[in-house]
Order: sequence, then C-alpha cells, then structure tokens
Amino acid sequence: MAAALVLSGCNITEKDDGRPESARDFPEADRPVSTVSASQMPERTRDDRKEAVTVMDLANIGEGMTVADIGAGEGYYTTRLAERVGKDGRVLAQDIDAEVLQRLGSRVERERLDNVSIKLGTPDDPGLPEGSFDRVFLVHVYNQVSEPYAFLWRLRPALRQGGQVIVVDVDRATDNHGIPPKLLFCEFESVGFKLAAFIRRPELAGYYARFEAAGPRPDPADIEPCEQEVVAAGTADGGADGTASRPDRIVET
Repeated sequence: MAAALVLSGCNITEKDDGRPESARDFPEADRPVSTVSASQMPERTRDDRKEAVTVMDLANIGEGMTVADIGAGEGYYTTRLAERVGKDGRVLAQDIDAEVLQRLGSRVERERLDNVSIKLGTPDDPGLPEGSFDRVFLVHVYNQVSEPYAFLWRLRPALRQGGQVIVVDVDRATDNHGIPPKLLFCEFESVGFKLAAFIRRPELAGYYARFEAAGPRPDPADIEPCEQEVVAAGTADGGADGTASRPDRIVET
C-alpha cells in the first residue's frame, strides 16, 4: 500500500504532458501549434505570383551556397533552391514526416537533383550538422514547431559565420497556420537571434523575416519564455507592422 501511495504521488507531481524528454530542459511554449495541412496551394499558382523567386532574392541566394529547407514537404522550395545554388551548392531537405520524405526522395531522383540530400528530423531538433549552412529556411512551417526554444537552440550552431535563418509566415494565430510577428521575434531573441529584416510583400501573402545569431547562445535554463498575452500587449510599442522600435532591427518595405 505504501508503494502504491508513493507511485500515486509521482503520477500527480510528474504529470506526463506529452513533451519529448529531450525538450524538458527548455521552457514550454505558451502557444498552440498548427496541425500539418494536407492541402497546399498548387506550385503553379505559387510560381505565378513569384513566391519562391521573391524569397530567394530577398535571402540573396546564389550559386555555391549551402542551404537547408526545414519542413520541406513535397519539395516546392527544395527543388527551386537546388536550381538556384547550382551544381557547386548543396540543399538539405528536412522534414519530420518519413512518408513525405519518401515522396520527396522520389521527386529528387526523378528530377536528377544531385545537389540535394534528405534528412529526417524531430519536433525539437532539426538535426543539422554544425557550421554547415549559409541559410536555413522555415517557410510556412514555424507555426507547427511545438518546441520552439529547443528547436531554435539546436538549430543555431548549424549556421556558418554570417549565416541567416529565413522565416516566411502569415500574421495570424499560431493554431491557424500563422504566427504574429511580435511573438516570432520574441521566441528567436530568447535563444540568441536578432532580427535583421522584416518585409511584407504581396507575392508572399504574408511576411518575410531574416534572423542572425547575436551574442552567446544562452543555457537552456536561462531562456525566458515568451508569454502570448504580454507579447500581444506590447505591439503598441512597436511599428505598424508589429516590429519593435529598437535600433538593431531593420524594417524593409
């Protein structure tokens, strides 16, 4: 009976909240996440509005660069990045869905994209090799990241010196396939990134944000989580586009 009481107490104090064990050293995000959408806009439609070209131009993607496409899905950006970086460049396509990656692998073989490799990631770790990437892309996928602090903390060492993280998303609730810019900025800053550019363009039907590593990477225990209500209340202190009025932030139009 005593043992049963002890076990019962453990169940109460150590509640299983479904978080990965590997993420428990990091704060829990104070926001819901979007589910993966089965329906996506057709690639032809995205090309007609010059989405990928606009994003790659803003990110200054050129031949010979090494880039990662996180949440690559069916490969819309992977294939176009592969063409842009050329035979001397490299593209790593990553996703957490093994079946999706199998389909992407078939597409890569079919289109003979010899500069593309594929990797399975996890919800709290993109699994990128250290010091390898000039750019890391998160296009309409960051709102699905359930452990943003662990994820970004483990992503940061993958950047080369001068490397950047590119986020394309929509300004709406995180459980509605978007993320408010102020919340995005706060989560990135919490793990040692600074905002380098924030742009709204009709070609994106949303916004483009570019981040760079700044200062030392904090210890997981020192990361201060962002509270949705506080971040939302602070929007009035920033610009009309939701950016904070700080000198280290560049807002492009």
